[in-house]
Parts: sequence; structure tokens; C-alpha cells
Amino acid sequence: MPLQPLDATLQETFRERMDPAIFSLPDIGYLQEPRGRYTGTSPLLARPRDLFEVVTLVKLANEMDVGIVPYAGGTGLVGGQVMVDGPAAMLLSVERMNRIRDVDARDNVLVCEAGVILADVQAAAAAADRLFPLSLAAEGSARIGGNLATNAGGVQVLRYGNARDLCLGVEAVLPDGTVFNGLKRLRKDNTGYDLRHLLIGSEGTLGIITAASLKMFPAARERATALVVVEDPDAALTLLNIMRDHVDDTITAFELMSAEGYRFLAEKVPDAPQPFAEIPAWSVLVELGSGHGGRLEERLMAALEAAMSKGVIDALIAQSEGQRQDFWAVRERIPEANRLIGAISSHDISVPVSKVPEFIKRTGPLLMAMGADIRINCFGHLGDGNLHYNVFPAKGGDRSEYEGRYKAIKDCVHEVTDALGGSVSAEHGIGRLKTGDLERFGDPGKLLAMRAIKRALDPKGLFNPGAVLRV
Repeated sequence: MPLQPLDATLQETFRERMDPAIFSLPDIGYLQEPRGRYTGTSPLLARPRDLFEVVTLVKLANEMDVGIVPYAGGTGLVGGQVMVDGPAAMLLSVERMNRIRDVDARDNVLVCEAGVILADVQAAAAAADRLFPLSLAAEGSARIGGNLATNAGGVQVLRYGNARDLCLGVEAVLPDGTVFNGLKRLRKDNTGYDLRHLLIGSEGTLGIITAASLKMFPAARERATALVVVEDPDAALTLLNIMRDHVDDTITAFELMSAEGYRFLAEKVPDAPQPFAEIPAWSVLVELGSGHGGRLEERLMAALEAAMSKGVIDALIAQSEGQRQDFWAVRERIPEANRLIGAISSHDISVPVSKVPEFIKRTGPLLMAMGADIRINCFGHLGDGNLHYNVFPAKGGDRSEYEGRYKAIKDCVHEVTDALGGSVSAEHGIGRLKTGDLERFGDPGKLLAMRAIKRALDPKGLFNPGAVLRV
């Protein structure tokens, strides 16, 4: 049976059969994704307070053939949290499920509910003298359930991995209301299919994550941070390899930034730091961290000296925590400046690390050949091959003037990415924005298996209809 529109009669049924206090009319903050490209149509917001209420909601939705769009922090950039096509569905926010259930420094495990804000997870780990290393620009509002549902990345993937690598187990509600009690804290568990990894990254299409067991690590006892001016992306890659030879696995972040990022900050975020008197064409923010100490600044300086004849032009090494934070403010506020300018087309892509310079060399000229009245802001996580390659109007222009070129620009970027053996979605997910791209560039065998899994677990298509897969 097709999904039923969530009309007034069905809304009233939910209120009658559950505590009406968990339901409300969603305001625009729940209906619009951060870039303003999508505005949802959900007429009912549910904010359950515990696992039992989630189960009850899901069972009622299953009984009445009503779609559910899971909602965490609302920071996703591919439209996965807004329902824009098809019958009106219910938004299910996990924001009230915000308890940290346990912090165990012996097991190095933190157990929390899906609605806990990422920054609060980090703080709870720090209070136990531990580190939860998932770190991204939206960590002050993103919630851990959404981080896991999208397999979030961030700036420390190089050392610690994506959200999937930081999670030992999940508790989740499946589309028929069954609870998957998978909160084990085991580092080894080979008892059949790993449903944890299936649910992480599924963007709420296979289950609603309600809690998670997360890995903690030793807190950093020593850090060394530098902003390094390099000749070009090739020199940045050379620096990365030299750094690996000198400091091994103490590299926690290696972030590439182009001149356009600095110019955007000066234009739209004037209070952001500008560490260099002259904006460099290319620079790298590199940070080392150790839980035991290890002369990191000395080793960082040695690596930089070794790279001086191989494309490193200049370097600023943070001399205080305040200066370190200023360096990071440059990188972390670039997305804010991007949003204020308004991109024609934003791309979250990854290619093999060795192919990053080639991607940049090939893609820019192809886009400029379509029309030189654009600006390209290329930045991102060079250490793991993930670039945010975003195209903007010329200064003074408006992205609405370029709507006719959006598809050609996006296709160009994604075609080069695919040709280099990359992915058109590195860390943001597919959502509703990239369903067509997944069909075009995804492996046919993988797509076949994904559709079979979706039909098996969610035969009615209740969970996040229209996201990830067109079925």
C-alpha cells in the first residue's frame, strides 16, 4: 500500500493514542536545511522522550502507512532531514533523547542517546580525561544520532576515522518497531552480519538510531599546530608525506585551504583572523597531537625544515592556545563565509589522496571554460582525500543568476571525480540532493544490494522516503 498523507485525521489519531505533549507543528527551523535549497512540508513534529515512545510512534506509523523523516540537529547539507516530495510525512526529532548514560574510562567507552549534541559528547569525554575525536564545524548543534546516520567525517579522520570507526554499537528502532539492542561495548564481535555498520551511514532509511556506544581515546597531553604556506597542492601533498615520515601517526589534521577562502572571510566575516599579511595562494593547517607527549613542536619544525626546499614557502607555528584557536578559526569559519556568499553548486567529493592535485588541476580549467565569471573555493581534508570544492558567483553576483548553469557545473565536478576513482559524496551523505548522482555514478551491484536491503527491512518505504535511494 502506498504511503498515506499525514492529514488532520491521522494527526489526531497520533495525539489520541500517545501523549499529545510530544507533538507540535514544526516551525521553519525544522523544515529548512542550512543552505536554503530545500523547504520541507511535514505538518507534524514528534519529539519522543525515550525509546518506548519511539517504538510506539513507529508502530503506529507502520499501522497507518505514514512516512517518518528522522531529524537530529538539522545541520545536514544534502536535504536528508527534510521531506519535499511525496505524501506529507512526520518529522521525528531525537532532541529530547539527550542523556549521557555512561562514561567508562576503563573501557574507553561513552554511551549516550541520539539527541546529545556532539560538543556535549566531547565535553563528557574530556571530563573523564578522555577524547572523543569526532570534530566538525557544526559540532555545537549537530547531534550524535545524525552524525552516525550520515557517517560524519570532520577534521580528524586522518588519524581516528569517520563516525563509523568511532562507534562500537548502536540501539535502533527498525521500521516495524523492532528494537535492535546493539549497545555492546565489544571491540571484537563476529556473530554474523554487522547491523551497526549497516545502520550507520544509512541516513535513517533503515532504522532510527536512538543510542550509541562510542570509543574514547587518551586526551591530548601535547599539541603542535602550524599554518604552512605552500606553492601548490602538489607541494601540500609532498609536505604530508614528509610529515608522515617525521611524526608518524601523531598527525591529527591536515587541512588544505585556497586563497579564495581567506578572501571570503575578509569579505563576509571580517572578525575572522587573517594570519598572513598577504593572502597565500595555498596553505595547509596541520596539527599534531599526542596523549603522552613527545617533543611534537620540535618534530614539527624538523619536518617543515625538510620540506622547505620542496614547495614550503613559509610557516607560522602556534605559540599559545589562543594562537592555535585563531589558526583553527580560519579553517572553521570558511563554511560560514561560504553560506553568506551563496554557492552556485557545492561539492563534497573524495579522490585517492595522491590524485588531489590532479583533480584540482583538471577541474578548474573545465569550469572556467563554461564561463569565467565564477569563483572557486577549494578547501578540505587533504589527509584523507576529501575536498569541499564549491563554485560561487563572481563578486557582486547572485547565485540565482546562475541557476541555469548549476547542473553543468555539478556534472563537471562529479565526472572528474568519478574518472579519478573518487566518490561524489565523501562525508555529507546522499540525502535527497544526490539521489540522481548515486544512480549515475554508483556501482550497479551495490545499488542492487542496497535496494534489496531497503525492501527487506522497510517494505512499505516508511523511513525517510525519497532519501538516498529512489525505490
